[in-house]
Amino acid sequence: MTLKLAIAQLNFVVGDLAGNAKKIVDAARDAHAQGARLLLTPELSIAGYAAEDLFLRPAFTEACDDAVKGIAAALADLKDMVVVVGHPTGGSLRSRSVAVQMRHNAASVIKEGRILETYAKRELPNYQVFDERRYFTPGQGTCVFEAGGVSVGLLICEDAWFDQPAELAREGGAEVLAVINASPYHVGKEGERIARMADRARAVGLPLVYAHLVGGQDEVVFDGASFALQADGAAAMQAESFREKLVFAQLERTPQGGVGFVAKPAAIAPPRDAEAQLWDALVLGVRDYVGKNGFPGAILGLSGGIDSALVLAIAVDALGKDKVRAVMMPSPYTADISWIDARDMAARLGVRYDEISIKHTFESFKGALAEEFKGRPEDTAEENIQARIRGTLLMGLSNKFGAIVLTTGNKSEMATGYCTLYGDMAGGFAVIKDLLKTTVFALARWRNAHDPYGTGTEPIPERIITRPPSAELRPDQTDQDSLPPYDILDGILARYMQDDEGIDEIIAAGYDRAVVERVARLIRINEYKRRQAPVGIRVTHRSFGKDWRYPITSKFNETAGARKP
Repeated sequence: MTLKLAIAQLNFVVGDLAGNAKKIVDAARDAHAQGARLLLTPELSIAGYAAEDLFLRPAFTEACDDAVKGIAAALADLKDMVVVVGHPTGGSLRSRSVAVQMRHNAASVIKEGRILETYAKRELPNYQVFDERRYFTPGQGTCVFEAGGVSVGLLICEDAWFDQPAELAREGGAEVLAVINASPYHVGKEGERIARMADRARAVGLPLVYAHLVGGQDEVVFDGASFALQADGAAAMQAESFREKLVFAQLERTPQGGVGFVAKPAAIAPPRDAEAQLWDALVLGVRDYVGKNGFPGAILGLSGGIDSALVLAIAVDALGKDKVRAVMMPSPYTADISWIDARDMAARLGVRYDEISIKHTFESFKGALAEEFKGRPEDTAEENIQARIRGTLLMGLSNKFGAIVLTTGNKSEMATGYCTLYGDMAGGFAVIKDLLKTTVFALARWRNAHDPYGTGTEPIPERIITRPPSAELRPDQTDQDSLPPYDILDGILARYMQDDEGIDEIIAAGYDRAVVERVARLIRINEYKRRQAPVGIRVTHRSFGKDWRYPITSKFNETAGARKP
């Protein structure tokens, strides 16, 4: 006995029920033609993940129910083919109160035109970017079905991170665990998933197949990398990450009467370094946000600095040079090397490049405010006017030509407020919003050393990487005039913001108290800015988005002095 199974590691679109259903039907027909008799689709594949408050609309869940029925009818002629489809359910219940109580994150088992079973997810995550308890009620049952002579125990994502659902499936006769997933990417997540699923396989003594989503949805990215594990946790199959693909694995009956995967070394994708995965996540995030929302292309301000250089390189890899436009907007304080390097980089990547001076506009703004500002020295007010002029110009070009403005601010700036509302923060999508400045430099060097998308050149001029960062909003300005050195700042941010360490813990790790308390204060007082920032790609386990929900108005101050009575 052998069972060939397939995983639809596909890129679904939230709310595109007809398009998502067609993808599933096409994948099922393709898999069946290649000899598979079981197809697994990712979690909530009909709806797309995550549909957020669309789940609260009965019309939406009813339409999802109808789409599942449509898939069953469309596959009625596929003999012996079993298809598992992820979807929300419960919208067809009449009572509004009951519908809220009984709405489930579910998966249906379809065979030859019939829905055999529907399983409701038992464990609902409610941490990081997850908010499933807002939308769904936990399931209570188990689901073990037969495909090609094998008893398959069905689990949905978080179910497999807990003991009981898998144990109940085994007690119900399961010979293999099939886990369908929509697990957002962050750095290190793939290894964490495999380790936890290997623990689960060993704990229940069953092989396990993990079917995963790929694609970008607003701020989150799904990395695919579906896999299959033997009962002892050993890898039997590993799909490529960040690639839409129909993936196959094969089960066979062992002499002992159980089942195991047929291990083929060629079926295990080679490991990739963290920077390569991070690059793919950012590229996919840009491509899907721009493409799924129907923008014809992207535009950004190219300053000659490292942040905008990295965003331009990502955008070109994501969209192609013909859909990306760069605009240099020199001010009275722009160094010659900035526009020289900006021109160089634009030429290397072959994008449209324009220069629009803001010198006269800046003087006009200052003239309009001269009477109000009389007697006061120039300060951040004049610096921010320059940033806001640039933001206005970019948004004007966006309105005229339809291209989305990509902002270029990084996580270190977002944390400390080293950014200008309605200036460099103006735009539609924040590509590197979740990258600390030190990571920006590391990723720029990685991209110059690699050519994953065949551009044939080092995209970023070396001087952009090596020169001290500067906003160039006043004479001889550098970032370190206003911020601690980035290696120190980012070390504190990683501990305080990403890992929730306390101030005293960070000081005990060797950081200066005054610097730590200053950074913590900057994070606290700049929440109002972050609330007005565009959505951006999440690539760490703690981003400034759904992971971070702090009040703007708060008197709590986490310093040693503030805690004393």
